[in-house]
Amino acid sequence: FCYMAAIDWTAIQKKYAGQWVGLASDEETVMGHGKTAQEALDNARTNGYKNPILTYMPKEILPFVGGFQVE
Repeated sequence: FCYMAAIDWTAIQKKYAGQWVGLASDEETVMGHGKTAQEALDNARTNGYKNPILTYMPKEILPFVGGFQVE
């Protein structure tokens, strides 16, 4: 198995709640944001980042328990 370290987006979510964000490849640096994914993409490209990771930041964070595998 390959395990990835969890990334804390709490500060990003608080600042950009209800918006789309374009993240750099480190998955922590916001390169652009907007009301739509296209706006976030355009904003990131204006800031010089061609291929951001686009994700939506929800207005509130709800608890989530990840999946598991039973053998």
